[in-house]
Amino acid sequence: MNTKIFNIIGAICIICGFAACSEDNVSNLKLDGDCLVESIKLDNYDGTIDLASRSILVRLPEVYTTSSMKVTALKLSQGAVCNIQQGDVLNLDAAKVLHVTNGDVFLDWTLCVLHDEARIKQFVINDIYQGTIDQDAKTITVYVPGSVDITNLVPSITISANATVTPGSGVAQDFSQPVTYKVTNNSAESTYTVTVIAISAPSALFLGEASVMNDLDAEAKAACEWMLGNIPNSLYASFADLRAGTLDLSQCKIIWWHYHVDGGVDGHDVFMAKASFALDAKNELRAFYENGGALLLTRYATNLPSFIGVTGDDEWTTPNNCWGQNEDAAELCGGPWSFCIFDGQNDHPLWQNLIAGDNPNEVYCTDAGYHITNSTAQYHIGTDWGGYDNHAAWEARTGGKILGVGGDGAVVAWEYPATAGKGGIICIGSGCYDWYSYTYEAGYTEKFHKNIEIMTQNAFDHLME
Repeated sequence: MNTKIFNIIGAICIICGFAACSEDNVSNLKLDGDCLVESIKLDNYDGTIDLASRSILVRLPEVYTTSSMKVTALKLSQGAVCNIQQGDVLNLDAAKVLHVTNGDVFLDWTLCVLHDEARIKQFVINDIYQGTIDQDAKTITVYVPGSVDITNLVPSITISANATVTPGSGVAQDFSQPVTYKVTNNSAESTYTVTVIAISAPSALFLGEASVMNDLDAEAKAACEWMLGNIPNSLYASFADLRAGTLDLSQCKIIWWHYHVDGGVDGHDVFMAKASFALDAKNELRAFYENGGALLLTRYATNLPSFIGVTGDDEWTTPNNCWGQNEDAAELCGGPWSFCIFDGQNDHPLWQNLIAGDNPNEVYCTDAGYHITNSTAQYHIGTDWGGYDNHAAWEARTGGKILGVGGDGAVVAWEYPATAGKGGIICIGSGCYDWYSYTYEAGYTEKFHKNIEIMTQNAFDHLME
C-alpha cells in the first residue's frame, strides 16, 4: 500500500513539473497576431479573398499574359510579414503560395488567377440536334429535319464556368431567323449568332436503333455527336425512320452506322438476333448502296455488308473473330493502342494526316489513362481455322480490299470500293477504334485518340468524293 501511495504522489509531481515547463514555454511564444491577407492586387486587378479556404482569386480578361504579373498592392494583418512583397513580379501560370507569419503564428494562402472566358461550348436543340460552333466567327449552325417546327425550339446551352447567357438555356425560341446569344463573365463578353437550317434532304445520316440521338448508348452517341458537329448537312435517324420511308435520301451521299453492344456480338447468328432492328431495313440499305450511296460501318456494324449483297449474298462472310467488354468496366490503357497499316496501303486516304507514333506503319488510337471496351469485329487469317488461309484468300472470297491488320495479321479495317454504280464502303472493326471512355485516369492527356476523329473525317471525305 505504501508503495502505491508513493507511486501516485510521484506521478502527480511529474505531471505538475511538465505543466510548469509547458506554461513557461508558452509564455515566451507570440501567438496573438493575425496572419490575414486583407487585400491584394496583381497588375491592379483585385484579388477576391476566401477566408474559409485561405485562397485568393484574381479575375483577368479572357486573353491576358500571366507569366509576369506585378504585385501592385498587398495589405496584411498588422505586424504580419509575407514571403511575397508589394512590387514583386510573379509567374502566375501556376498557383503561388503566400506564407504569412506574425510572431510565432503563420498561415499559407493560395494565390491563383482565372481568365474570364465567355464562350458557348455546346448548343443542342431539343436535346437532339447538335450545333456546329465556330469560335472565331462566333457563329453556331444547327441542322434539323425539315419536319421540325423551327419556330418553337428549345436549346440546351453549355457555357464557360461562372458565365451567364441571354436568352437563357432551356428558353424556347423562334429560329425562323438567326437568334443572337450574349455571354458575359465578369470582364469578358461574347455575342453568338445561331442559325437553324431545316434539312429536307441531308447529305449524311447517322443510323441507330434509338428514336432520338440522346437515347443512343454512350459509345454511339459520342460518335454521332462528332458527326453532327463536323459533317455539314448531316442528321441522326433511326432504322425505323429509314424503313418507314420518311427520309429524303435524294441528296444523301453516306450513311454511318457505329454499332456497340456491351459484351460484344460474336458471329453471324448473334448479329442476326441482336441487330434485327437493322436487318429489318436491309432492303432499304441495299437499295441505297446499289444506287451509289456510300456506307461507313464501324465496330459490329461491319457485319452488315454480308446481308445486303456486298459479298455476293454470302451471309457467312461476316467477321469470324469478335468480342468486347462492358462499357462500365472497360479496360484501362497503359499506353497507346494501335493496329497496323496493311502492306502497300500507307497512301490510302483513310490513313492521311494521322498523329504519328514511333512506327509509321501503325495507326495509334488511344492514350494512357483511357478506358476501352476493346470491342472487336475482325477476320482471323490462317490455315488453322476460320476459312481464310491467307490475305489473298480473304480478298478473293469477300471482294474486299484490306486496309489494316492486327498484330497477328487479322483483318481489322477494309474497303469495298465503289464499282458498277454501287457506293463505296469502309469498315473498321478494330478494337482500337473507340469513341467513349466512361472515365479518365489522373494525368490523362489526349494525343493519339484524336486519330479516331481524323480517320473518320478521312473516311467521310473519301467516300463522299
